[in-house]
Amino acid sequence: MSWSTPKYPLIINPYESFMKKHLEHYGYFTGRNMAIARFGYEPKRNVKNVNSDDSDFESDDSENSTSNKIKNKIDWNNKGSKKAENYKWWLKDNIYNFGQREIEYQREPRWPFEMQVLPDKIRHIDAVIEELEPFYAKTGNEEMPLYKSDQKFKTIFYYNPHNCGYFIRSRVGGNRESCSRLTCDLSDIELSNTLLFESRFESGNLMKAVKINEFEYDLTLRYDLYTNKHTQWYYFQIKNAKPNVNYRFTITNFMKSDSLYNMGMKPLMYSELDAKNKNIGWRRWGTSIRYYKNNQRSEDQDGNLRSLYSLTWVCKFPNENDVYYFAHCYPYTYTNLQDYIADIQQDPVKNKYCKVKILCRTLAENLVHLLTITNPSENEEEASSKRAIVLTARVHPGETNSSWMMKGFLDFLLGNSPDAKLLRDTFIFKIVPMLNPDGVIIGNYRCSLTGRDLNRNYKTVLKEAFPSIWHTREMIKKLTQEREVLLYCDLHGHSRKNNVFIYGCHNNNNPKKRFQEHVFPMIMSKNAKDLFSYKSCKFKIQKSKQGTGRIVMWNLGIMNSFTLEATFSGSTLNQKNGYHFNSKDLEQLAYSFCDSILDYCDPDQTKCKLIMNEIESLLKEQIRSKLESQGINVDQINLLEDLDSLNIKLDEDEQESSDDAGSDSSADDGLPLHLERFAKPKKKKVKAKKVINQIPRPKEQTVNKLVNNNQINSNNSNGVNITANVISVNNYQQSSSNNSRNAAESIQTSNNLTSKVSLLYSQVNTEKEKKEKQTQNISVITSKQSNETLLKETEKKLLKPCLNNDSQSRNIRLRSAKPLVERNEERIAKKVNPNAIQLQLDTESAQLQTDPNFMTFRYTVPNEVNLPGSLYPHNHLCEHHRKKLSDLFLSIHSSK
Repeated sequence: MSWSTPKYPLIINPYESFMKKHLEHYGYFTGRNMAIARFGYEPKRNVKNVNSDDSDFESDDSENSTSNKIKNKIDWNNKGSKKAENYKWWLKDNIYNFGQREIEYQREPRWPFEMQVLPDKIRHIDAVIEELEPFYAKTGNEEMPLYKSDQKFKTIFYYNPHNCGYFIRSRVGGNRESCSRLTCDLSDIELSNTLLFESRFESGNLMKAVKINEFEYDLTLRYDLYTNKHTQWYYFQIKNAKPNVNYRFTITNFMKSDSLYNMGMKPLMYSELDAKNKNIGWRRWGTSIRYYKNNQRSEDQDGNLRSLYSLTWVCKFPNENDVYYFAHCYPYTYTNLQDYIADIQQDPVKNKYCKVKILCRTLAENLVHLLTITNPSENEEEASSKRAIVLTARVHPGETNSSWMMKGFLDFLLGNSPDAKLLRDTFIFKIVPMLNPDGVIIGNYRCSLTGRDLNRNYKTVLKEAFPSIWHTREMIKKLTQEREVLLYCDLHGHSRKNNVFIYGCHNNNNPKKRFQEHVFPMIMSKNAKDLFSYKSCKFKIQKSKQGTGRIVMWNLGIMNSFTLEATFSGSTLNQKNGYHFNSKDLEQLAYSFCDSILDYCDPDQTKCKLIMNEIESLLKEQIRSKLESQGINVDQINLLEDLDSLNIKLDEDEQESSDDAGSDSSADDGLPLHLERFAKPKKKKVKAKKVINQIPRPKEQTVNKLVNNNQINSNNSNGVNITANVISVNNYQQSSSNNSRNAAESIQTSNNLTSKVSLLYSQVNTEKEKKEKQTQNISVITSKQSNETLLKETEKKLLKPCLNNDSQSRNIRLRSAKPLVERNEERIAKKVNPNAIQLQLDTESAQLQTDPNFMTFRYTVPNEVNLPGSLYPHNHLCEHHRKKLSDLFLSIHSSK
């Protein structure tokens, strides 16, 4: 029933009616006060802008006086009475259960203001086909249509909302302008032979449809809003189709190099007539399915060209004058969740142990719900002893199978089975059923309205930009301080692997808990043999995934921190081998998950011990095969206890098959797009050759001659003279002030600097030999006081950074941010043993250089001393080298 035709007359005066229509015309009337139209009065309520700034995440059990008055006015005995029907309507719009402080009416989905939305809501039935739906069997004759230019053919549908590149504001119903049909001008004859496409509804995604011929269409998906990537989710409507005719559809702008469509997965189709007349819901549909690389290219954010991929299929429509839908997976919208929560609140039994709280609001002001499920405790001691389990879903809006698993969890936990009652008595469940409602509403695949992947931002401090992630993390952090969190699980969908599996975090750093993270997944594989695959589970912690919920919660101390991945396709296990999953299978998996929790926490740990023994045997076989491949005898090795000493990583050859491969999600952990616009642009990296271009390169022959002259003079029987030269770069002051220079650039240029320093060293020695024939003015310093005095005078002239030319690695030694004088004074303050080192300063060679900072130092030590490998002739005289020489010298004399 629409707002314009209320069932009951409005009890307002003409002026208020005029103002209502006036405000509605300009988009300010949201329909929140329509209770007047239903009841004839407006219930009193204390509206509060709910935010989780309130540290109390628990529900308030106090009764609300207004709700009690409304309850008392309803004839509960006569369920068909108008009062009971009115109350049911009012309660469905109430997002809170009775007995909480805040009361607010359920709001319609809020859209970015630039998006057009059709007024009619799309509803589907949940019925599934009883027969198993097999994978598509390839024949090898599937066609691979090339991408055709849009200029040669008619574009019959195009909708890509114009925006400024980032989110600004939202409103109910999106754009207030007329939502006209986006079909090009067609004659009556062409219109009768042309399909009509539409995607401007909740969770819809289709940007363009091009008619190649009467029965072939090229389709283009819309990227995630405010981005130019992530094309996987599709959901669109088709009208005007002829029955029993082969139509070919080709989606031309997928980005992933591989897909489940190459493994037999079929698209999903829905018929409104079949749903109405035959009670048939979504079903797998299509033949000649092929996923392949096409002849189209697109530019990424860095301007690099990337390949695009196509999905093509052929299908026949069963009915005439029907409305059809195609989707990547079973749709589950934000409105579906709101209706489900409203149904829970209507149940007088369920709302006693299921408390609904608004965790926060998103950027578009949509609601993020937090459900707390547990049976009331008899005393505080019993309540405090309950452990917690946290479940979240739909952080990626296109992974709708996670919502169907979440629905299965809620159905089981809120049921009347003995296992459900036992779970509610034993645990406190904290459930966030939809983390990214904004992305779900607009039909994104991976991102929120920030243009970023929320599952890469669990470390964020941007509370306003990522509210659902920030508040979820803080809620869990507070929960870990109050009680033990037994398990955290984030539900996802996977587009490149079959079956259901888990990604976890290894506990190798704790020997007592090693391999304990494998126990729960193994139990799952026993309870869901046809759906869950233990072999597909991985327990690797990757650096690129440090911002995911799984790893962040693991760092909070939750050992069983998992990501549950469910395929978009089907199973390859046991009786389900070769068949697609449907929504009931996903719900059934959630039932098995709950059973696994009870098995894992059973006071009789016999089953868990047997599971652990089986896990150890499997791991031993895996380790044994790797050691034998390396030629190591494993007969006398304890494979599990000596795992660290053997330095074997179980996952080193098995990369975690992440679902974001090919989607460039590594760039999704940056600033939100609406904040990135105001951030300072990154400075372009300057090539090292242009930065350091101070010493011209001589010819190769000259360099070889100078290097040959650069030999260590070992004729002195009393000692070995090694000359160490230190050169300062002319632009040191600029480089020291620019602390943001990338260290990698300096490392790349270290070899060039080393060769230039060696060249200068050779030139100085050549000039030095000429001068030594004339005069030698060498002052030998033997006392500690004179030694430190000379060091203080000379080291202040030395500039940094300098090269630490190690024989194994040539890296720039990074200095602290302290001023140069302070650093030198700190070094001089350290004591130096004057008896261990005899320092000779050649002042003549210093005068020969145009740069007064170019100095020559000479170490003199006995011949028996083996100099450290890191001491090269051009090394800087530093505390590290002095200490090494001193220790060597003292050790030799002490041995004598």
